Amino acid sequence: MPDGTQHSRTGPLKGLKVIDLSHIMAGPACAMLLADMGADVIKVERIPQGDDSRRMVPPTIGDESAAFLIMNRNKRGLALDLQPEAGRNVLSRLLRNADVLIENFRRGAMEQMGFGYDAVHALNPKLVYCSISGFGRTGPYADRGGFDLVAQGMSGLMSITGEGPGHPPVKIGAPVTDITAGVLACVGILAALHSRESTGQGQMVDTSLFEAGIIHTYWHSAMCFATGRAPGPMGTAHPLNAPYQAFPTSDGWITVGAANQGNWLRLVDALGAPELCPKLDEDPRFSTNADRMRNLAALTATLTPVFQRRSSAEWLRRLEQAGVPAGPVLEVGQMHADPQALAREMVVETVHPTAGNVKAIGLPIKFSDTPGDVRRAAPLFGQHTREVLRENGFSDTEIDQLLSQGVIQMPDSVQKGTTL
Repeated sequence: MPDGTQHSRTGPLKGLKVIDLSHIMAGPACAMLLADMGADVIKVERIPQGDDSRRMVPPTIGDESAAFLIMNRNKRGLALDLQPEAGRNVLSRLLRNADVLIENFRRGAMEQMGFGYDAVHALNPKLVYCSISGFGRTGPYADRGGFDLVAQGMSGLMSITGEGPGHPPVKIGAPVTDITAGVLACVGILAALHSRESTGQGQMVDTSLFEAGIIHTYWHSAMCFATGRAPGPMGTAHPLNAPYQAFPTSDGWITVGAANQGNWLRLVDALGAPELCPKLDEDPRFSTNADRMRNLAALTATLTPVFQRRSSAEWLRRLEQAGVPAGPVLEVGQMHADPQALAREMVVETVHPTAGNVKAIGLPIKFSDTPGDVRRAAPLFGQHTREVLRENGFSDTEIDQLLSQGVIQMPDSVQKGTTL
C-alpha cells in the first residue's frame, strides 16, 4: 500500500515536470493521469483559499474534503499567492525548467497575472501550455465560464439522456464533460510532447467542456446528419441496435447487449421460453436489427415479462453460457467490490498525513514495461512548498522570507524544514 512519504516515481512519464494551476475537476483530472503515469506534478494552490474542491463538503475523510482527495493524489502541493510580484517570481522560476503547464481559468485571467501563453512561451519555449475552459479559447463563447451542467445541455447530451419523449431533460449522473475534457487535455499534452521531440518547441493545447460533450454524440450526430432529425432520449436503449438495454429481473436489473444478429439468435435460444422463442425468431417485426429498431417498443414489451421470470444471477449465468454479452446494474459501492475492478487495481489506497487510509480510483491504463502507480495521497495545503522551492534553487533563507511575507504557505509541521 502506498504511503504519504514515498517520493519515487515509476511509469512512462517519469522525469516529466508538470505545473498544475488548475482547480476542481477537469484540469486536476488531466494532471492526475499524468502523475499516475510517472510525471512529477506540482499542484500550485492560491492563498488563502486553495482549490475550491477543498470546500466541497460533506463528505470528509478526517478533516479533508473527499472530493479534493480523490482528484489530487500523486501530486505535490505548493501554496502560493500570485498577487504580489514575489509570488509571480516564484512561479516564473518553476516554469523555466517545467515541461507542462495546466490551467483552467477563464480567458484573460492568466494574461492578467503575466502568465498568458505568449509570455510563458517566451520564458520557456519548450513548455507545453494546456488550457482547459468551458468553450475553448476562440469563438463567440470564449469568454463564458464553463460548468459540466451547462456543457451537457449545450452539447446535446441532455437531449439524448432520459426515459423518452415528453420527459424532462436529464443530466448524465457523472460530470462527464469535466472528466472527458481532462482526458482530452492529457491526450493533447502527450501529442504536443511528441511533436516537441522533432521541433524542440512547446505549443498551446486548447480544449473545452463543450467539445468534450460534443464528442459523446458521435452516433446521434451520425443519425442527425443522415436524416436531418435530431434523435431524442431512449432510456437505456441504443439508437442503432436492439435489443441493447437494461431489463428488470425478478430481483433487480441486468443489461443485455444482443447488438448483432448472432447475439440476437443466441439470446432467443437462451431465453428458454418455448412459447415465445419461435415467435421471436420468426416474427417479421423482430427478424432483423432494422425490424427490431422499427418495433423497439413492441420488442421491449415482449422481452420484459420474460426477464422478470428469473433472478438477475440466473439470467446472467444463462446468458454467459450462451455467449450473450450481459451484466448486472451495480451500485457504486458494489462496483468497488467487484472482483474484476479489484483484479484491475481500480480501487487503490493511500495513507494521508491527517486523514489516514484513503481509497481512490486506480489508473485505468496498464503498461507492460513501465507501469504507472499511485504513490501518495493528495497533499495538505502547501505540504511540499519548502521541498519544491528547494529543488528549484531557493535557499531556506529565501523560503523563510517568502513565508514571513505571506507569499507562500505550508503546514506548521514543515515550516522548519521537515517533510511530511
